[in-house]
Amino acid sequence: MNKTDLIAQMAQRSELTKKASQAALNSILTIITKRLSEGDQVPLSGFGTFALSYHPARAGRNPQTGEEIMIEGANKVQFKPAKALKSTLAE
Repeated sequence: MNKTDLIAQMAQRSELTKKASQAALNSILTIITKRLSEGDQVPLSGFGTFALSYHPARAGRNPQTGEEIMIEGANKVQFKPAKALKSTLAE
């Protein structure tokens, strides 16, 4: 499912138009992105929690040349599903 499909499903399951569904989805994504960039977690009750996880710099190897390189540390987005979501998917 891509973003266009998600917007169409949102419009179909609600009383919103596709344009309004797109605006709502864009707002949600903007808010989640902003909160993560500020270092906050974003818990969505019954769904899960988005959080940043820092991965420190480490040594790696260029697979083409075998040369050792340093891979920079980076923040990565982590998602931990809620128990309700896990149990729904397990059924």
